[in-house]
Amino acid sequence: MSRLRGLVKPRPPKAPGSRSRLHRLSSSPPSGRRTAESVGLLGVIVSLNLIGLVMVLSASSVVSLETYDTSWYYFKRQAIWAGIGLVVMVIVQRVDYHRWRRFAPLALWVTFGLLVAVLIPGVGLNVNGATRWIGYGPVVIQPSEVAKLGLLLYCAELLGRRIKLIHVFTMTVRPVLTVSIGIIGLVMLQPNLGTSIVLGTIMITVLFVAGMPWKPIVGLGAGIVAVTGMLAWAAPYRRARILTFLHPEADPQGSGYQTLQAWMAMAEGGVSGVGVGASRAKWGFLPFAHTDFIFAIIAEEFGFLGAAVVISLFGALAFLGVRTAMRAPDAFGMLLAAGITAWFVVQAFVNIGAVVGVLPITGVPLPFVSSGGSSLVTSMAACGLLLNVARQVRSGRSDVPVPAGPTTRTSTSSRPRTERPTGTPRPATGTPVRV
Repeated sequence: MSRLRGLVKPRPPKAPGSRSRLHRLSSSPPSGRRTAESVGLLGVIVSLNLIGLVMVLSASSVVSLETYDTSWYYFKRQAIWAGIGLVVMVIVQRVDYHRWRRFAPLALWVTFGLLVAVLIPGVGLNVNGATRWIGYGPVVIQPSEVAKLGLLLYCAELLGRRIKLIHVFTMTVRPVLTVSIGIIGLVMLQPNLGTSIVLGTIMITVLFVAGMPWKPIVGLGAGIVAVTGMLAWAAPYRRARILTFLHPEADPQGSGYQTLQAWMAMAEGGVSGVGVGASRAKWGFLPFAHTDFIFAIIAEEFGFLGAAVVISLFGALAFLGVRTAMRAPDAFGMLLAAGITAWFVVQAFVNIGAVVGVLPITGVPLPFVSSGGSSLVTSMAACGLLLNVARQVRSGRSDVPVPAGPTTRTSTSSRPRTERPTGTPRPATGTPVRV
């Protein structure tokens, strides 16, 4: 026994403050820490909400007066939903985002339940030929908006746990595809092609960021585009939108009417706009001016400069969201930040693209700006998650792990001299030492 003790060197005590690579990556700063990402994101979100309130009041004043004998009806509703969304965002961003992992299965079941309930006759509300809402009286929600957050939580939680198994199809890609196709299929039964595109974007973004090879990603994206095109061509009204999108002037009083009116409104705005509240398109010429086509009213009243500000805010949201994802403390936070950023940016791109005429009309609202309670509250809840991840980003200095072992050989004289602990026997010459 005494001889064995002499051959084994006791493990030296860890120096104070030394941490393993895994511990450095898993531990995170307090959620209340302010970072450049969290401050910037908060400023962008607040700015978009304020612009939304002003533009909803301006764009909906005429239709609100005609329908409810007051110009403030839609603005009051939007202000109430904005207040609720602000409270939700504050609550969510004050809770460590890791705690929401346990609610991912519940969120998924609630999503499926709402999407099935909206299709039940007598439960779902049919408006303009689409059954997308559920509720009674003034309280009406859109389950497809909740589905975005539910799908994102599920995918981020699953792939975050199995990030090292991303190349094992049955363990990662297959369950994500199965759940995503089920949710998108239920949304298409409403029908709601625009939200289906956003849901597909969230799924592909999370898989790509998790490390799925780019070739399967390209194949998956091509398959989704092909299926989307077939579904769009199958419905007569969607087929008309696609054909009219290429030449809206061919049917100026039919399917091309909204696009042409939006073009006229933006052309009227010019560079500096006609002034706040002075829009002409909102006087019954442009349908859905305060919802899907609110960007046209922004361009008319504030001109090219106002439209550029809104686009720049979404660009800043994209930059800060990607930066947050790249510096997230773990895989779950990285996937959450990337998915939320893709959600907002792609939805804004689809909405603005439809208004300016470079994309077909799909009925997707402009995030934080268009009138709508379900979209706003759900988006603000997602912002709370994004802000919490941003408050825990790695500083890039003390949290970055140092590679183990020296990369270059140094001379004996330049190495720091370490003292042997008192009472520790020297290892025998030529005997391997366990480090």
